[in-house]
Amino acid sequence: MNICGCLVHTTPEMAHSAIASMTEFDGVEVHAHSEDGRIVVVVEDTPERFASETIMDLHQIPGVISLTLTYHHFEDLGSLETVEPTKPSRTSGGFSHECF
Repeated sequence: MNICGCLVHTTPEMAHSAIASMTEFDGVEVHAHSEDGRIVVVVEDTPERFASETIMDLHQIPGVISLTLTYHHFEDLGSLETVEPTKPSRTSGGFSHECF
């Protein structure tokens, strides 16, 4: 699983058409936008394309000035195991969590 949170800055007059173009890409979700052309998007890998390839294509949308990666999470879903949550314990310095 590869998740990329991005801030896209567009010219204000092109923001709505840029949003429409972004939503046509598989793996792209628009979560918020402002009147001054800032758009919050999440880009994920798809079976056909890496998120990084999609991000490069988003740069080419008319009106896009910049795209900044603000959050990135990657994990191999095939290697995930079920883990019990940590249990809080009281120590002299405050709370800590027991580690496995």
